[in-house]
Amino acid sequence: MNNNKFTIKKANKNDIPAIYNFIKQLAIFEELEDECIAKYGDLEKYIFSENKVAHVIIGSLGKKQISMALYFYNFSTFLAKPGLYLEDLIVLQDYRGNGYGTLMLKELAKIARENDCGRLEWAVLNWNKKAINIYDSIGGIPMKEWTTYRLTGDALLNFK
Repeated sequence: MNNNKFTIKKANKNDIPAIYNFIKQLAIFEELEDECIAKYGDLEKYIFSENKVAHVIIGSLGKKQISMALYFYNFSTFLAKPGLYLEDLIVLQDYRGNGYGTLMLKELAKIARENDCGRLEWAVLNWNKKAINIYDSIGGIPMKEWTTYRLTGDALLNFK
């Protein structure tokens, strides 16, 4: 891997088509294409507006955008500090296995430190053994005693 050519930047509105493409590629990888209903307008509203709720960094190899991480801030009551939650990290398939994902994680850790976050957290699909091996190798700790629950779609709309 040639680290000199790999750069990471904060995304801007001009990156919306790339972000959208990364999301679609992630949906294909996770075999969740039918759940992917992202729209350009929503990406602009929630990532780049004055009231944004998420942030994106993009990794490029030369001029080719090859990775993306979407994250947001939460809060730990026990630490009484903000936390950084990594929602999604994707490296395009042709570039996986070269350390670019780890470099993206290091950038997220830097962002977390700069914002006095007490935690950097993320979820991983149980079958994604390559990612799990990377997370284990950097000192990530699986939170096995926690189960993620989700209300979405009709369940969310009808829970009143």
